[in-house]
Amino acid sequence: MTRRDAALYLALAASWGTAFVATDAALDTVPPVPLAALRFDLAALLLVGVVLATGRSFRPRGWGDWAPILVGGLCNIGLHHALLFAGQRTVPPAVAATLLGLVPVLTPAVTRFARPDERLSALGVAGVLVGFGGVVLIADPDPSNLAASAGVGLVLASAVVWTVGAVFTREDDAELGGLALQAWMLLVGALALDAAAFAVPGQSFAMAAFPPETTLWVLYLAVVPGAAGFLVYFRLLDRLGPIEMGLLEYVIPPFAAVFGWLVLGEGLEASTVGGFLAVLVGFCLVKAGALRRYARARLGG
Repeated sequence: MTRRDAALYLALAASWGTAFVATDAALDTVPPVPLAALRFDLAALLLVGVVLATGRSFRPRGWGDWAPILVGGLCNIGLHHALLFAGQRTVPPAVAATLLGLVPVLTPAVTRFARPDERLSALGVAGVLVGFGGVVLIADPDPSNLAASAGVGLVLASAVVWTVGAVFTREDDAELGGLALQAWMLLVGALALDAAAFAVPGQSFAMAAFPPETTLWVLYLAVVPGAAGFLVYFRLLDRLGPIEMGLLEYVIPPFAAVFGWLVLGEGLEASTVGGFLAVLVGFCLVKAGALRRYARARLGG
């Protein structure tokens, strides 16, 4: 990972951390599936407009283009966000962000079959397990609260879908440029979410209301964590691979918690802080080799 990649990695984590809080605020007046659909309708139109305005090729030429478009669009954009937004109706932003810590746990297992050349070391596996322990500590689902437990289940299901999409979205044989591919992925996901908003009972666009505050949140979701965020994500995914990008879910929760505290006035429980520390320890174990190399380089300089 270059310094530029590291900077983009942290910027993406911050952006997606704020998205959990923005989503929570927008869900006050917009049902989850229409909210996800509108967010990616706008994001897709923005990226498509950029592609066309810059004269880039926009026509997929074969399965090498269509495979990542369909997998990324339907899994990482469509189904993932429908499940995630539905779960966030009863799950606080920081908890939802941390529940997606299941992604780094699932990714090495799925990658082992799909990409046998990419795998974690034994220390890395230990780090993933410690990190997931932190996830469980923060989530702390309440069996007596069925609504909250159902929300936790939906968010965890969104993590599974995200993992499948990340592992199987490969651009090795693509002929289209990266920007055009990302525009198509957002467009496919947006159309899938539009269809779901019309087909799923209780998720109609007609049930949504857009006071000024909600409108601003939707625009923010579409532009910053939406169009810009997914453009950065799929670029980094292509360069760094699914395991490295799966670890992003361990970097997002602190940003979500801090932003929730600043914007929504949400408190931080002792168990949440303890969970964050466990996630940090797990992340350091996974990245132990890179941290050692960085320390040697700094000491040597």
